[in-house]
Amino acid sequence: MFVSQGMSCLCCQVMASTTAGQVVSGRSLLTDLLGACRSLSSRPPKGFEKYFPDSQKTPKDSEAEAAPKESRPANSQKASGRSSGGGGGGKRGGRKEDSHWYSRLQKGDVPWDDKEFRMYFLCGLAFWISVSYYFFFRDGGREVTWKDFVNNYLAKGVQYVWFNIGSVDTFERNLETAQYELGIEGENRLPVVYSTESDGTFLLSMLPTVLIIGFLLFMLRRGPAGAGRPGRGMGGLFSVSETTAKILKDEIDVKFKDVAGCEEAKLEIMEFVNFLKNPKQYQDLGAKIPKGAILTGPPGTGKTLLAKATAGEANVPFITVNGSEFLEMFVGVGPARVRDLFVMARKNAPCILFIDEIDAVGRKRGRGNFGGQSEQENTLNQLLVEMDGFNTATNVVVLAGTNRPDILDPALMRPGRFDRQIYIGPPDIKGRASIFKVHLRPLKLRTDMDKDSLAKKMAALTPGFSGADIANVCNEAALIAARHLSDAINQKHFEQAIERVIGGLEKKTQVLQPEEKKTVAYHEAGHAVAGWFLEHADPLLKVSIIPRGKGLGYAQYLPKEQYLYTKEQLLDRMCMTLGGRVSEEIFFGRITTGAQDDLRKVTQSAYAQIVQFGMNAKVGQVSFDLPRQGEMVLEKPYSEATARLIDTEVRTLISEAYQRTQQLLNNKKAEVEKVAQRLLEKEVLDKNDMVELLGKRPFAEKSTYEEFVEGTGGEEEDTTLPEGLKDWNQERKDKEETQEEQVARQISGGMPF
Repeated sequence: MFVSQGMSCLCCQVMASTTAGQVVSGRSLLTDLLGACRSLSSRPPKGFEKYFPDSQKTPKDSEAEAAPKESRPANSQKASGRSSGGGGGGKRGGRKEDSHWYSRLQKGDVPWDDKEFRMYFLCGLAFWISVSYYFFFRDGGREVTWKDFVNNYLAKGVQYVWFNIGSVDTFERNLETAQYELGIEGENRLPVVYSTESDGTFLLSMLPTVLIIGFLLFMLRRGPAGAGRPGRGMGGLFSVSETTAKILKDEIDVKFKDVAGCEEAKLEIMEFVNFLKNPKQYQDLGAKIPKGAILTGPPGTGKTLLAKATAGEANVPFITVNGSEFLEMFVGVGPARVRDLFVMARKNAPCILFIDEIDAVGRKRGRGNFGGQSEQENTLNQLLVEMDGFNTATNVVVLAGTNRPDILDPALMRPGRFDRQIYIGPPDIKGRASIFKVHLRPLKLRTDMDKDSLAKKMAALTPGFSGADIANVCNEAALIAARHLSDAINQKHFEQAIERVIGGLEKKTQVLQPEEKKTVAYHEAGHAVAGWFLEHADPLLKVSIIPRGKGLGYAQYLPKEQYLYTKEQLLDRMCMTLGGRVSEEIFFGRITTGAQDDLRKVTQSAYAQIVQFGMNAKVGQVSFDLPRQGEMVLEKPYSEATARLIDTEVRTLISEAYQRTQQLLNNKKAEVEKVAQRLLEKEVLDKNDMVELLGKRPFAEKSTYEEFVEGTGGEEEDTTLPEGLKDWNQERKDKEETQEEQVARQISGGMPF
């Protein structure tokens, strides 16, 4: 007992000295502890980073961002209005105020004057003092052997001893044996009475669990996600069912003047904004405001750009969300996020809601309920109900974008949900010229170059290009000019950029054996000569044997704007594509693997003519869908007999085209030889070189912008607005009735004067 008391005194002395040291440096120690806790809670647990979007910022970044906020006037938050509270830039809810004690702690300032902080601090201090008192001042006892227990306690008579035993049976056997050895008779033996008491050691085992739970709750409430969402739950995992949509206002720099090549779609979108700003203009005529529109079309044609322009110019709230953001690994999150999204939209009505890549959540139902498929269907069902159900909002217009409308659920596409389907296809030559004008604005061109003329010329050289391709061409031209340290961008840079986008990276350093280089030259010469003497083949612009991308040669053609093709035109195109393989066979008596891509294109064209376009007499006037690349086909939509007939006719058509190409190149063998030798000499031939070698092409062809747009109603794209959309984003005031109009209305209504 003396040893235990001495240890207690020693502990008291040590704790007293520690407390005295803490009084001297209490503030610095507390600051260090708070800094350590803050660094531990600044990063979320691994695997949960996406629930804490602001967690990537380090404490230094937070301090750097806090500096300009301190100098901001006090009324700046009020002036921003919805931007800080309603999610102007992306988050719903604003940051905590700088005066809050947690924000002051993040900056390294200990807020002793804050009442809430003092309460938390005193509670925490009391807890740690209690724990310390329990550990440092409790009598832990000491361990003795059974022999010492018998000699020092049991043999001396009456003793009061408190101890812990492991096994009751073992203790009773040992006690009975000891009393027998001491000669204690049965009636004098010690009675054993058991009572269960706790000395608080169970708290020690629970303490780590309590600390971990408390730390997690603190991190979820005060962490990066929870700090920015006041009034919206605890944040983090507790806010997983809340929508991730963003309200955009005064943050998008894209305007409608930056969108070109899709004027009809632009008018449709402008009209939707006008619906919300001036509903009376339509309601007076008995019209109902459309619920929504879906933007479809190939990738890169401007669907999302059009939505950005709407957000940049519409004077109504614009809410945007991605279709994939509805689905998570938790069951029920998708429908909950859809509900929360439309609650946000109704609060901000009238507004525009844009769902990008809606095919992620709007796929057709009925393909089996396995795992995530069932969750996706539940999310789609909730979306259908919100768009056109019993609780439908009237002043919320829903826009959506997708490039796969064929896989969307029919219930989603029906009128009443998406009343309009706006197709945005690749721009025509006038649209490409308008797009080039937009992207040429910020570029520094040579002073002798006119941007309008350059835009028209580039539009003629880029048939089939989408808006994204044109933007890439303009950017590549600027990069090429910078690579060569040019003061300005010239036309040659644009031509190189077009070749870079079409053919890929030029590989001048790729080593080709002389025999391989000769084979490539005759292969490309076969393409060029076959196309030169076939009426319906595309005019040749340039041919090269410098490797580009995956190919060892490169040919650039200038096709005209054409939407309908005859059987003869498609056959000429097949023959031109087979010209390389035929040339190899004629001049070398062998074939190589270089024609693999040509054969793939010819095969696709032949199958399309027979299966889709009904251009074969034996198969007949039927049309079947061809599977998309990468799609799994379980069964064909036609019988085995029809499949065998189709395969036979495809081989017959390709053989006919091959024999026709052989006959043409055998007749023009000398011309192929000339072109191949010049290619081996110069590596690159343009149209002028071809005219010099082969003479003028025997068929009429178009090559300039003016020739392409001749007979189309003008050289420029029509951008005029209808009268009802002149002030599409402005509210119109009701026009006051004149005295004559009032008299006329009263007479027509039978009202007395």
